[in-house]
Amino acid sequence: MVTFRSGAPRLLALAFACLSLGAAQAEEDYENSSYDIGLWGDLPYSAAQETTGLPNLFADMNAAKLKFVVHDGDLKQGSNSACDDALYFRALGWFNALNTAAMFTTGDNDWTDCDRASNGGFNSLERLDRERQIFFNTSYSMGQRPMRQEVQTEPLCLGMNGPAACVENRRWTVGRVTYVTLNVQGSCNNLCDTAPNSAEYAARNAANIRWVQDSFKAAKDRRSVAVMLISQADPGWDLSDGSRAPLRNPKTLAETDGAPDGFQSFLLALRDEVTAFRRPVAYVHGDSHYFRVDKPFLDADGRRLENFTRVETFGDNANNGNNDVQWVKVKVDPKSREVFAYTPMIVPGNRVAVAAP
Repeated sequence: MVTFRSGAPRLLALAFACLSLGAAQAEEDYENSSYDIGLWGDLPYSAAQETTGLPNLFADMNAAKLKFVVHDGDLKQGSNSACDDALYFRALGWFNALNTAAMFTTGDNDWTDCDRASNGGFNSLERLDRERQIFFNTSYSMGQRPMRQEVQTEPLCLGMNGPAACVENRRWTVGRVTYVTLNVQGSCNNLCDTAPNSAEYAARNAANIRWVQDSFKAAKDRRSVAVMLISQADPGWDLSDGSRAPLRNPKTLAETDGAPDGFQSFLLALRDEVTAFRRPVAYVHGDSHYFRVDKPFLDADGRRLENFTRVETFGDNANNGNNDVQWVKVKVDPKSREVFAYTPMIVPGNRVAVAAP
């Protein structure tokens, strides 16, 4: 029989308290540790980009030891290219070639534009159904180190057979930062082009707004220090450049160029959430094929939202081969004031205009 001296229980209690404090400190250190992620999209747009550009890109990202990577939509060019299942399965192979978790949000070239005759004349809703089946059929990401994600499982969107779960809308938290993907599309968000579908748009837009609101609430509940949202469309933020995005009154967020406006209600809801959150918010998109990091979002009084940053990834430029088959590295440091720091990563093997030194 083992006997204890009178002070033994106190010593054991102290030891357990120290262990608990140590575990709490380890958890806090993990939540506050920095890491890198990779952003890319609007690729590949040509055979050359697929056969040589992508392998170079993947090797570069794999060497960077990233926590995860996200493709912000458009797996091919918008016209004269098939939207068949072979495209989706090739893309699945690309994502699973990455040695980390790989996320994807759909692009208009992947489904809304697939009803163009030059893309095969598919039904766009049928194509979205297939993307949901191929890329989003579990609660895990793709890639060689899949990451569990929260999924918008309510049947708020539409598919070929009526209401469907918006399983492409996802959320995950790493450390003290919350990440969100949204099915927000170019081509007027499915309100224009070959076969616009206002019912599909209305359902998905309402679902996207709810997912944004739910995600900011989750971020607050988790005491996240920042939020990053990723979608395909460049919705237009102001009146600065109608050649790349819709022209929009930056105060009312109403489109001013006469085209169908598939984004105003979404942007108004997003602005409310960004303002209320107060901490850093990044909005990542592709679509207009122009790498940039800026602050184009204004409030109703015309004042810049200081905590909001737009990040547009590289993409397209197929006429110049692999010229823009590049990616963006984001240093995520929950302890820093702005949390996100952005670096354009120019892949040496994909340099076209200026040879690598």
